[in-house]
Amino acid sequence: MGPFVMLLLLPLILTWFPCLFAQSATDLDALLQDYAYRALVRPKTGIPYDAPVPSNLSGIQITALRLRNGSLRKRGVPMYKEFQIPSGVVVHPYVKRLVLVYQNLGNWSVTYYRLPNHTYLAPVLGLLAYSASNLTATHLPELDIRASRGPINIRFSDVKSAPVGSVPKCVMFDLHGLVSFSNATGNVCSTFQQGHFSIVVESVSVPPSPPPSAPGKKKNKSKVWIIVGSVLGGLLLLVLLSFLVILAQKLKQRKKMQQMERAADVGEALHMASVGETKAPAATVTRTQPTLETEYVP
Repeated sequence: MGPFVMLLLLPLILTWFPCLFAQSATDLDALLQDYAYRALVRPKTGIPYDAPVPSNLSGIQITALRLRNGSLRKRGVPMYKEFQIPSGVVVHPYVKRLVLVYQNLGNWSVTYYRLPNHTYLAPVLGLLAYSASNLTATHLPELDIRASRGPINIRFSDVKSAPVGSVPKCVMFDLHGLVSFSNATGNVCSTFQQGHFSIVVESVSVPPSPPPSAPGKKKNKSKVWIIVGSVLGGLLLLVLLSFLVILAQKLKQRKKMQQMERAADVGEALHMASVGETKAPAATVTRTQPTLETEYVP
């Protein structure tokens, strides 16, 4: 592939590069489920097990907790990392045992959960449920868990201070990619279902300038004036260059004439004669005087 073709494809490559480099959030969930299950080697029910992550995802934390369905519904989980799970949680479809996978995406939060015009005050935390019937299985589908008696509370432990004048909001990303906001109570958010959660604020933007008479008209006018100015500037530069070329030619001709005049002054002076209104050099030649033939006869 030639260099010219590479230059043409460079903007497209840069556009697609983040997509090629990073997995989607769904692929990430499947990968983290696989690694979380690797920590469940002869696990005890109700005991959380922290699991390592791939080196290229350093900064993400995952934990696996195996539970009995009936125990979860009857007693809940008083505290699982930042999640407080009440009693009355319903699991669908029904399974005898399930695994709750906890995720803390840390500095990868923005990479996998982009939220335009918002700034994260806390890392994205995830709580996903999977069947525990086969602890060596990979790419398991998520179970649907719902809190029926009270909400699941998330107490964020690492929350940045909100900028002055901004209002922190809870954000939830469900398993279908839908985003919803709710009010934050301090550093606590609430939910009735599983998903990914964080605390955000709207990004501070520069106050807009006074609105123009017609939307977009001022911007179009600015573009037109930029184009006109560029054209006029190019023409002016072309005229200036032409003037400089002509001036250089005239100076060259004048210099050549001066050199010819100096050379004429050094040589033999010629007598100038007037012919009409024009002067021209004339040689001072003496005509040979005529003689009579008889003058040579003895």
